[in-house]
Amino acid sequence: MNRNPHVAVVGATGAVGLEMIKTLERRGFPLGKLTLLASARSAGKTLPYKGEAVPVKELTQEAFQGVDIALFSAGGGISREFAPAAVRAGCVVVDNSSAFRLDDTVPLVIPEVNPGDVKAHKGIIANPNCTTAVTLMALYPLHAAFHVNRIIASSYQAVSGTGAKAIEELKRQVAEIVAGHPATKEVYPHQIAFNVLPHVDSFLATGYTKEEMKMQNEGRKIMHHPTFRASVTCVRVPVYRAHSVAVTAQFEKPVNVEAARAILIKAPGLDVVDLPEKAEYPMPLFAAEKDNCQVGRLRMDCALDNALCFWISGDQLLKGAALNAVQIAEELLK
Repeated sequence: MNRNPHVAVVGATGAVGLEMIKTLERRGFPLGKLTLLASARSAGKTLPYKGEAVPVKELTQEAFQGVDIALFSAGGGISREFAPAAVRAGCVVVDNSSAFRLDDTVPLVIPEVNPGDVKAHKGIIANPNCTTAVTLMALYPLHAAFHVNRIIASSYQAVSGTGAKAIEELKRQVAEIVAGHPATKEVYPHQIAFNVLPHVDSFLATGYTKEEMKMQNEGRKIMHHPTFRASVTCVRVPVYRAHSVAVTAQFEKPVNVEAARAILIKAPGLDVVDLPEKAEYPMPLFAAEKDNCQVGRLRMDCALDNALCFWISGDQLLKGAALNAVQIAEELLK
């Protein structure tokens, strides 16, 4: 890999694409050249990088000549269509969609958890689902110490996880309701302002949603833990940015709060915010736009044996997407 690689961002004008560009700059990623790719209708726009206006080019099959690393965040369909062309051009793809996550030939990586898996790539490396990534930032260090058997979790997912139109919908609905008008909806099947929707992604025959099953399926692959079990309810909440998850985790080895806290304090990419007597606990308001996830509300579960409860918040556009992708690119340079 070139020490100063030519990096392309695919889906550069989207919410995650914009964060990828900012994250490359903020972390001082040693890129030699930056190419921004998006749909034909975005071509010709410019986006800022290090004080310069970088033009956006149209994404085509031929756009990857000379590119070393391509960070994809333009949806699964685009990834399936264009990632193979990028690989053929000699490029390593870091893909933020669900297209390749459960493909046995594609590593699924959280750099704080399984950085070594990067080496096994055959041209494509997958970024995990945002809720899974945030949860595993606290769950994996505990698993490494106490061996997790199963979790029961509920997510509290921000609207920005759906995209820019969902942020506008929440803003619009709040204004409409405050003005005494009925709320208009386009993105979600129900009003999201002053409401919560127990519906993220599409429903499966089991009654779970696809999003809810990602925690188990992706968690097994990332943690190399094929018997890991996760029962999850994913909920969309009227928050702009940063997902939160309430987790009950049951372990094989004896666990207690003090031992768990000592491990979490040392865990990379994680801040322990756990002084409930001072009303200090993780919140999306304070996790938003931060690289680190926050964990707190640590306590022994009172209904299950040898189980720990915790609450975690993390910016799903950063650790759940753009930051994780850039960290994978950093691993590729090591």
